[in-house]
Amino acid sequence: MDRRQQKTRAAIFAAFSALLAVKSYSKITVQEIIDTANVGRTTFYAHFETKDNLLKALCEELFGHIISSALDCTHTHGLYSDRNAPESVFCHLLQHLQENENNILELLSCESSEVFLRYFKNSLNELIRNQFVSQNRKNNTDIPQDFLVNHISGSFVEMVLWWIKGRMKQTPEELDRYFRAVIEPVL
Repeated sequence: MDRRQQKTRAAIFAAFSALLAVKSYSKITVQEIIDTANVGRTTFYAHFETKDNLLKALCEELFGHIISSALDCTHTHGLYSDRNAPESVFCHLLQHLQENENNILELLSCESSEVFLRYFKNSLNELIRNQFVSQNRKNNTDIPQDFLVNHISGSFVEMVLWWIKGRMKQTPEELDRYFRAVIEPVL
């Protein structure tokens, strides 16, 4: 993708995110998105077939970046510029959420949050399956793997919502400690 296309895509993402902050997903029209992004209808459809495709692409970019960054131990931007990334992938993930890149916290708690929470949970499933359930599982081996993955990712999402609603008083390190204390006995 060339720079012009990247700039257009970023403008569409920014417009869509801004609209999601003030109204529900179902009430946003493609016309509102293109007006806010200041792009033409043909340009919008050259990038995204539908509003649903735009939502999926936005979620994949947001959650994909956060989760891949959380897995990358050498990742050093933002909070990690002057220290090593945390050992726990959950703590790393929470620190990215705390940085609130791309206003992700607003999207997770906006009127359309259920859509984002579903994508967030689905993004977490692969991370949890690969990092924990497949490798570290010593207990409850008779419980199906997909059940455990679903349970752990759902618990993590609920914890993040609790954290946001409580105005993020706990540090990512504290939350990571709480979360791991709850899930490690299960594994």
